[in-house]
Amino acid sequence: MASQRPPTGPSKKGIFAASLVGTSIEWYDYYIFGTAAALVFGSLFYPEFSSVAGTIAAFGTFAVGFIARPLGAAVIGHFGDRIGRKSMLVLTLLLTGGSTFLIGVLPTYAAIGIGAPLLLLVLRLIQGFGVGGEWGGAILIATEHASPRRRAVYGSFAQFGVPIGVLTSNLAFLAVSGMSDENFMTYGWRIPFLISLLLVIVGFLVRSRLADAPEFQKAKQENTVSKVPAAELFRRRPRTLVLASLAAIAPPAVGYTVIVYMLTYGTMVVGFERNTLLTLILVSTVVWMGVIVASALLSDRFGSKKIYALGALTAVLWPIPMFGLVNTGDAGLALLAFIVAAIVQGIMAGAQGGLFTEIFDVHFRYSGIAIAYQLGGMIGGAVTPIVATALFGAYGSSLPIACYVMGLSLVSLLAVLGLRQNGGSVRDERAHAPTAETEPAA
Repeated sequence: MASQRPPTGPSKKGIFAASLVGTSIEWYDYYIFGTAAALVFGSLFYPEFSSVAGTIAAFGTFAVGFIARPLGAAVIGHFGDRIGRKSMLVLTLLLTGGSTFLIGVLPTYAAIGIGAPLLLLVLRLIQGFGVGGEWGGAILIATEHASPRRRAVYGSFAQFGVPIGVLTSNLAFLAVSGMSDENFMTYGWRIPFLISLLLVIVGFLVRSRLADAPEFQKAKQENTVSKVPAAELFRRRPRTLVLASLAAIAPPAVGYTVIVYMLTYGTMVVGFERNTLLTLILVSTVVWMGVIVASALLSDRFGSKKIYALGALTAVLWPIPMFGLVNTGDAGLALLAFIVAAIVQGIMAGAQGGLFTEIFDVHFRYSGIAIAYQLGGMIGGAVTPIVATALFGAYGSSLPIACYVMGLSLVSLLAVLGLRQNGGSVRDERAHAPTAETEPAA
């Protein structure tokens, strides 16, 4: 009995640290790019464009990272299902952190011309590729160590990384935004990117002590590791993959509307000060983290699917009131808008790890949850700031933007409800014998 669990298996604190610290660092890296895209990249890397076109171009570079994320999810997920979760988590940390640091030393358009936005694009692609495999591995390193009744709680360890990434990235920019505009545009914006190197070192030390979960190690010992996990996934659970991908759209649709687009909309349209918006978003992330805990506990009690569906429903209902409150120009009402948006995201985040773990079998689970999460992120997060900017430019109103976010959230709500019939539980999956696509682990 005792031999089933490796003697070097991490403690609960170790799992929490590895899942939380690494994911927080990865999302810090990712979100500072979004903040910089909203505040400085348009003028520094696309100065030949008009103000609106430059912003759209900067958000386009931001969106490229999302395009790379499904590819990273597929490639890293493949090796995560073949080799192990731990090694891939170390790789994602190095890819994301290294590219983020290099962005901090990147020359601008004024220095090297067209080479600047091209290099920015390449580094963003590498960053997105690394992030693509991060979430799935961080979720699994936690949930696969948990009993079925505690999977949502364990899965929430990694989910804290998203709001913490938002919190720390905003704090980093808030710390340098007090500089004069000249100093901020010259070197101040680089500081948050350069700090990434120190954070990566911390994350590497934590993750290097990880061990894969007994469930995955058992699959390797029994020689049932899939030869081509993605192929088996598409053959056995295509509808589950599609529905999970659609269900994953709502959280980034709401999240990136607030933490990326609102920085542009709130300053350029409504007239808020940059520091004010950063502070309001920062405060709301504290609520976000608290709601993740409550949602995870409720998910383990009542079911992850029910709680996630509730969160998706609130995501459908909130966009119009949110923009209405921000449009008043009152900081208190804007804070209320962001806090409720944080609650909306927290409900879904607390349930998502447990839900996604249970609908995919261990043999292709890393690939399944990583691809689904990143496809949803690409649809909900990559294009939302671009579409929002274009919609406001065309109509001069926030209502079309709110309706767009509502529509994306409605898709997620319908998809998660559809998982009742099409999502196979872990117990259902284990009833199937290994297929011909499995081979002895290397």
